[in-house]
This record gives sequence, structure tokens and C-alpha cells, in this order.
Amino acid sequence: MTKKTVHVAVYDTFSDWEIGATTAHVNRETWQREPGTWQTKTVGLTRDPITTLGGMRIVPDMALADLAPAESAMLILAGADTWDTEELMPFARKARAFLEAGVPVAAICGATLGLARAGLLDTRKHTSNVREFLLYSGYAGADNYVEEAAVTDGDLITASGTAPFEFAREALGRLGVYEPHVLDGWYRLYGHSDPAGWAVLAEYEEQRSGAHVG
Repeated sequence: MTKKTVHVAVYDTFSDWEIGATTAHVNRETWQREPGTWQTKTVGLTRDPITTLGGMRIVPDMALADLAPAESAMLILAGADTWDTEELMPFARKARAFLEAGVPVAAICGATLGLARAGLLDTRKHTSNVREFLLYSGYAGADNYVEEAAVTDGDLITASGTAPFEFAREALGRLGVYEPHVLDGWYRLYGHSDPAGWAVLAEYEEQRSGAHVG
């Protein structure tokens, strides 16, 4: 069985809370459902340690130069304080290679600015923190801006930095971690604290446990 890998870009001032709901549920669900089928790997500009905005120290699993779209299920890009500089643009260029290869890219908060600067939002529907945030880049895609918490256009997912659960909903859906009705229940629970969502997930867990026993 082929192992599917979701690659998470990491860099100094990486906004760790923005993608936690996504990576945690990719790992939790896939490990429990089909152990060893999925994994996440962190990717740095180099293998040198980075420090997140929350003060977490991460040693990247691999360097960006070694990342090939064909070996990935998705590239995740979180916000950081340096997306308005040249420092992180190598990740935007790698995102272009992913999209050209038909491999999904999911960007949230400041990472959307990096994609705008690279011209990757010029012809795709997208969102960000606010419209003006992307206008700062001088990009040509303002007419494709959508006033939503998270937007999927083909292989590209974008989201506001205040929408980690909407971001996770789109990414988990694109990866196929949950069936649509289960994903809806997941979002109702985690995105809106709706007890009805818990009932959907509880039923899902029960059915899955029964399938494993059988």
C-alpha cells in the first residue's frame, strides 16, 4: 500500500496554530483507520531547526530542495512574519511546481500573500485575511478575491488566518480523509461546537470499529 505524505512547510515565526487542526486530524484518522498509510513531514529551507511564533522548536524532516510534487499528497503553507520579504519565496516557487503538477497546495494567512506575490492567485478564486492585505502585493488577481473564510479552486486552497477550522475542512475534504457527511459533522463540532456534529462522529467511530472487528 502506497504511503501518502502531506508536506508541511516550516520556517521561523511559522504560525503553528493555523494548521494544527489539519495536521492533527490527518494523522489521527489515517493512523487509526489504516495504520502506516498516511504521514506528515515538515519541510524547511534547510534541515536547520526553526522556531515557530508559538516558541516551538522544530527540526525539519527534509529540505525544500529535496521535495518533489510527485512524492506528495499536498503542500501546506502557514503564515509567518516574513512572507512580505524574499526569504520565503522559494516556498511560493515550490507551490507553483506543485500546482503545475496537479498536486494540491493549501495556504493560510500570510502564505496567501506569498502566493499572490508569485502570481499564483491571478487567475484562481481565492481568499485571505482581507482583500487589502493582498492588494499590497500588487498582484493582478483582485477580481478573483472571494469574501469567504476559506476557498478551494481546483488544487488551490486559501484561507484567512482567523479560520483554521474552515482551512482544515477544505484540506481534509481535498485529501479525502472523511466522507462528505462525516466531514460536515466534523466541522459542525469543531467549527461551531454543535453537539449534532459529535453524534455524527460518534456514529462514524462506532461503524469503523465494527468494521475493524469484522
